[in-house]
Amino acid sequence: MADDQSRHDLILDAITEGVFTVDLDLNIQTFNRAAERITGQGRERAVGRKCYDVLRASVCQSDCPMARALKTGRPVLDRSVDLLDTRGRTVPVRVRSAPLRDESGRVWGGVETFVDLTALVTLKRRLQRTQSPTEMIGRSPAMAELFAMLPRVADSESTVLITGASGTGKGLLARTIHNASARKNKPFVVMGCGAVPETLLESELFGYRRGAFTGADRDKPGLLAEAQGGSLFLDEVGELTPAVQVKLLRVLDEKQYVPLGASTPLRADVRLIAATNRRLEDDVQAGRFRQDLYYRLNVVRLRLPPLSERREDIPPLVDHFLDRLRAETGKVISSVSDEVMDRLLNRSYPGNIRELLNVLEHAVVLCPGERIEVDHLPAEVRATREAGEMTPPVDLPLADLEARAIDAALGRHRGHRARTARALGISTSTLWRKMKRYGLGD
Repeated sequence: MADDQSRHDLILDAITEGVFTVDLDLNIQTFNRAAERITGQGRERAVGRKCYDVLRASVCQSDCPMARALKTGRPVLDRSVDLLDTRGRTVPVRVRSAPLRDESGRVWGGVETFVDLTALVTLKRRLQRTQSPTEMIGRSPAMAELFAMLPRVADSESTVLITGASGTGKGLLARTIHNASARKNKPFVVMGCGAVPETLLESELFGYRRGAFTGADRDKPGLLAEAQGGSLFLDEVGELTPAVQVKLLRVLDEKQYVPLGASTPLRADVRLIAATNRRLEDDVQAGRFRQDLYYRLNVVRLRLPPLSERREDIPPLVDHFLDRLRAETGKVISSVSDEVMDRLLNRSYPGNIRELLNVLEHAVVLCPGERIEVDHLPAEVRATREAGEMTPPVDLPLADLEARAIDAALGRHRGHRARTARALGISTSTLWRKMKRYGLGD
């Protein structure tokens, strides 16, 4: 039996992906060498402990792939999550979880594999700094007004706050401002505040010094240091913790910050661009967001209207996205039929521009010819006209529109949080927090 166990361990250790197994109570039973390397956790300490205590992943408390696999009896494939290693570093990984069954088909445990994506994420970040974004598209009055303001906004050094619902293109607008500014040859660094675990927000943004906390065995520059001379884009800025809000206020007031574990302040030559899909005024009233920081962020405010308010922009957006998808797929699709355009013009688009792109990508995959027809559209879009879909009132508070969009997305994806979050372009942890705030779901 011992020989069988040794052979089993040798096989697991030969696998280059991290592999571990758990029982039905999520207690780790096996833990291979690659898992040790990625997490920094030795198997002697890992075996017998809860998997969430060892991996400390961003989805452990909200949408755990292993827990879902055990509950449903079906595998969960290719989830991208962040885990926290023993040094306190965020490690991006891709995980696959599956149930383990005995001879009778009864689930007795689960197995999960995970691959370290650090090198890939680093490469993508570098490419984002050097590649110009696609130009913003729009001919509606609201977008024309916004475009007229952009040159003056880009020429200034003022802090910018971009507001708008999820999927309206806030990140693209921020990058456009940077690329039109005097800082265009310097880094454009993005931090998705809602995608970073609260415990890591401060170290991720400000960096830390060796010895700042257990496992900090080297200096690590934060995103402020990486953005030096350029622009820092804080997406979902309303998700910042109170402690980080205080330190960010000092950056805006004094152009200085202090990394964790340091005593000497560093200069912050960074232009700050922030974005939010919620009403920060409401968060200020509720005590969730500092009023002084809100006023420092709200110097130049740009609002991106939802797609339901700029329907005249849908045809040029369709042409633009088809050009992009044609280049990516090599297909010869050049247009959409009048019936398709009619359905596209009559949708409410709770997911905004991102939803339109997803619809067209689906259609391009299914279209065998040169023109997209109704049959190539997703089922919910094909039914748009028959269902009499109406545009929601556009004068509702942004929070109400966001709640409606999330509720609609949950319905389309039958309550599946991972797919809903992916469709809305947010992390599952952010989706979970918003569901709690609006009283949606469980």
